[in-house]
Amino acid sequence: MQARGYRVRLRKLDPYLNVDPGTMSPTQHGEVFVTDDGAETDLDLGHYERFTGRSATKTDNITTGRIYKNIIDKERRGDYLGATVQVIPHVTNEIKDFVTEGNDDYDFVICEIGGTVGDIEAMPFMEAIRQLGNDLPRGTAVYVHLTLMPYIPAAGELKTKPTQHSVKELQALGIHPDILLVRADREIPEAERRKLSLFCNVRESAVIQALDVANIYDVPMAYHKEGLDNEVLAAFGIEPAPKPRLEQWEEVCNRIRTPEGEVTIAIVGKYTGLKDAYKSLIEALHHGGIANRVKVKLEWIESEVFEKEDPAPYLEKVHGILVPGGFGERGSEGKILAARFARERKVPYFGICFGMQMAVIEAARNLAGVEHASSTEFGPTKEPVVGLMTEWLKGNELQKRTASGDLGGTMRLGAYKAALKKGTKISEIYGSTDISERHRHRYEVNVDYKDRLEECGLTFSGMSPDGVLPETIEYADHPWFIGVQYHPELKSRPLEPHPLFSSFIEAATEQSRLV
Repeated sequence: MQARGYRVRLRKLDPYLNVDPGTMSPTQHGEVFVTDDGAETDLDLGHYERFTGRSATKTDNITTGRIYKNIIDKERRGDYLGATVQVIPHVTNEIKDFVTEGNDDYDFVICEIGGTVGDIEAMPFMEAIRQLGNDLPRGTAVYVHLTLMPYIPAAGELKTKPTQHSVKELQALGIHPDILLVRADREIPEAERRKLSLFCNVRESAVIQALDVANIYDVPMAYHKEGLDNEVLAAFGIEPAPKPRLEQWEEVCNRIRTPEGEVTIAIVGKYTGLKDAYKSLIEALHHGGIANRVKVKLEWIESEVFEKEDPAPYLEKVHGILVPGGFGERGSEGKILAARFARERKVPYFGICFGMQMAVIEAARNLAGVEHASSTEFGPTKEPVVGLMTEWLKGNELQKRTASGDLGGTMRLGAYKAALKKGTKISEIYGSTDISERHRHRYEVNVDYKDRLEECGLTFSGMSPDGVLPETIEYADHPWFIGVQYHPELKSRPLEPHPLFSSFIEAATEQSRLV
């Protein structure tokens, strides 16, 4: 749609009862994506940003928990004037308001409902979109049903029954899909497409096969080839439609398919059991590969391993080491050892959020002689090189927090400016000394240790504009060693790779020629 010149926004409706994903374990739900305006959202919003290039906002993701919280707040204030508050119309109205408000600047709004057809928790959402089909002007709402067509090896065929059943369930709710987007791991025979069209009451041309692809960035071209965008436009009665310009996506796909080299990056993390915990990070590294025309191979290493074994055998042959964000003491010593290995062996190192903090603790212990350097996140310490932030500026407003406060939505969240020191590597990478990046953290490097650490060669190359909060660190005598307190991966896109990831992969490419 964007390639045809239309303005598009995407919204995610999540049926779970959490107010937002901010307090969920990454190993259960995957990463928490953070928007510029400080919303902790579902990781799907990261996909939305990467594919559309449009920054999401807090109004693009809502959960059942947020909806009920809004309704209860209104009821307590007396907004309902004594009425009995019910799922219909109050909950469904709240959902419809979320879907329809703030869309004046857009041509299309794509709303994704999480979960599975038939989920009890998703029923109010289904009822809300059913009502929307009647509330909106005729021809301005289209239903697309994403479904699975499994292959049964014993029978040697793809089965249409799961799709038939889910469509029947939707029709019983009053929702009639206009388009079927059918996931499959192999070509769907024409006979099966006709069968789905017949039994699901959908035009045969609107049964779109969504085949597995080698890379997620092949999806736009693959769906275009299958005619999905044409069917959507036809369902809206938009004919003839503007021709799409897909040259940028073709270039991205070409760079991924025909790399000119390969680099190996070690990710030393603590949630490596579920790769979705690092979804934006993985994609940003691949974007760096696209920018440098190389394939990025990822070596996943659980940081706790280094607390029992020598890191050298794991890290000697990699071309770059990345220590990502995280929470809690588990695995922290392993991350500190990874930072030390990178510093001493001159291997490109990228520390993000917690990864920067562990690099600073490593420098304090092994360069500045602060033997007991630690973080108050791990408990009381004599040398709080990293400590809990109790207050910081957000615009002109002073934000305050306490150790005993709520965990949800209380971190330093969203876009904050930073001032980079002129002549440092990171300022050269950005091509500027003034930047804005997204944050999500509760602990911060203690600025009281800044002078001692800089005397040992660790440069505090970026600070908050008021000079209180360290934002970036680096070593001038190292090929590429940078730590950042923010999360640059959240702003990286295949068509616009983040400069830090492009530079990191470039440094890893240089390292690959030495190893």
